[in-house]
Amino acid sequence: MDTNVILLLLLTPLLGSLINLFFGKKLGNSAGMIATLAVLISFIITIIAFVQVTGTNEPIQANLFNWISTARFDISFGFLLDQLSLLWLLFVTGIGTLIHWYSTSYMKGDENYAKFFGYLNLFIFFMVVLVTGSNLLITFIGWEGVGLCSYLLIGFWHKNQSYNDAAKKAFIMNRIGDLGFLVGVFILAFLFQSLDYMTIKEAILSGTNHQVNTWVGYAALALFIGAVGKSAQIPLYTWLPDAMAGPTPVSALIHAATMVTAGIFLITRLNFVFDLAPQVQNIIAIVGAFTALFAATIGLVQNDIKKVLAYSTVSQLGLMFMAIGFGAYEIAVFHVITHAFFKACLFLGSGSVIHAMGGEQDMRKMGGLQPFMKITYATFLIATLAISGFPLMSGFFSKDEILLTAFNHNIILYAIGSLASVMTAFYMFRLFFLTFKKGFRGTQEQKNHLHESPASMTTPLIILATLSIFGGLISLPNGYSWLNEYLKPVIVNTVTAHGHDLGVLEYSLMGVATIGFLIGLGLAFNKYIQKSEVPQEDEQIIGFHKVLYNKYYIDEIYQKAIVNPIYNLATFLRDVVEVALSGTIFGLGKIADGLSLQGKKAQNGNIGLYLFAFVFGICLILYYLFIAR
Repeated sequence: MDTNVILLLLLTPLLGSLINLFFGKKLGNSAGMIATLAVLISFIITIIAFVQVTGTNEPIQANLFNWISTARFDISFGFLLDQLSLLWLLFVTGIGTLIHWYSTSYMKGDENYAKFFGYLNLFIFFMVVLVTGSNLLITFIGWEGVGLCSYLLIGFWHKNQSYNDAAKKAFIMNRIGDLGFLVGVFILAFLFQSLDYMTIKEAILSGTNHQVNTWVGYAALALFIGAVGKSAQIPLYTWLPDAMAGPTPVSALIHAATMVTAGIFLITRLNFVFDLAPQVQNIIAIVGAFTALFAATIGLVQNDIKKVLAYSTVSQLGLMFMAIGFGAYEIAVFHVITHAFFKACLFLGSGSVIHAMGGEQDMRKMGGLQPFMKITYATFLIATLAISGFPLMSGFFSKDEILLTAFNHNIILYAIGSLASVMTAFYMFRLFFLTFKKGFRGTQEQKNHLHESPASMTTPLIILATLSIFGGLISLPNGYSWLNEYLKPVIVNTVTAHGHDLGVLEYSLMGVATIGFLIGLGLAFNKYIQKSEVPQEDEQIIGFHKVLYNKYYIDEIYQKAIVNPIYNLATFLRDVVEVALSGTIFGLGKIADGLSLQGKKAQNGNIGLYLFAFVFGICLILYYLFIAR
């Protein structure tokens, strides 16, 4: 029975993908509904498994077959549904279903409609593999699979070369991180003769070998590098903003439910490994905090509606990594969940705006959309309040727990995280005001076509906005935290931000967070509502504003310091070394060809000549063996 549950969970989106890729053109618009139904079935199966595991407190396991076997090393092709994987699957398949449903209208009329849903289903399949694998090698299959699907979907409109470049950038930068992942896998395999999560966990919890602990630290650092690539942290974050080249539903899927959460999942799954490496945890916290602030500063001045949300994702992921660095895995997971709700709502809301604007993404050419798009406006406002930390909404609770944990561990990182949160409130309300308030700044033709999106697009927005309001109830700060209790079997050492009773400190920090939210909101309101300012045109931007607008020129630095030298080396090897080597190799080939031309003259069909050569050869051999020696 357990095996059937896991097989159905895995094969349903895969089957949906294959149907769309091979028979999609014959299905027409039905392709979208088939793909949506496939993910919905996986979501229903996840709920059934969730109820079972919650009731029995025992994970569902299935080892389909023995994959790799040596004298001291066995890897099974196995899958595990425990509290952590099921929690991830709930929002991967749940939000994935909403995004698929939304896409049936958003992508309608696209010449590769069925292929899009085939790729989207395949993305969900590999994400399911990633989070349900019972060992690191199965996880790695899913890890590489989502990387492949991100490449296919980011470059989906491949006739645009810049979109192809963005897809290649995402693929290559993730391969850099994946090298770290593999190094970590090899170290753990060497230490424990296993890659099974439960086996490694038991060995670590029962062992006291300090030499092993040292190597575990190296493994943790290498695995963190893999997580940095997948979850877009400094210095491997630059692929994620460029991933906006793909259709907007793809952006929502990558940012909210799938790919970028994989790094958080990996570290949380291996929490018992990272707990043995406090130095690595310090690095994780520092990288997370600075990524949160760094990305937030860039988000302050971006004018592309999707780029603002992209840098927002990088910043929010930084806060999650900061929590992980403090060992507060359950708090990081809490923010992953709430972030999935409001970020999916924001991206799909931006897609609704872009849909109404005929493809326009520049906020400077929007404004005044509220009367035309009331549902999109209301849901976007709710999601903006949630991500900005408005009191009693989901983002307030999860972000407050991260900042409270930071305050208890490192006051400097707390200050950095708090500053990033103030910036979040500013740039999100900047986006909101520029898009929905004041007068319309687009063309008359665009204004004539402004309209609310169809129900298949607005209904997912309403559901996600509702979750953005109430999602924080799974882990309230005062009283029983369902999430923390639920994750106890998976996380070895839980680090709660506070006890069941809130004191003066906790309420004071909540007050500080609320003041920070009001400051960010007030600055945006003053600038874009009271003063009615509109961001400058590109050619008018000067000074540090220009540095921020150009994202600190990090892409240009990478291009000159890394890409160009590698390209020049490759050019040298091709034009000089390869030419020289090919000349030598072709020269040897010509010599061999000349000798063969002479040698074949002896093959003239004369049997007498052949017998003479045979006898003469035997005589030479006999002379060498018996006379010359």
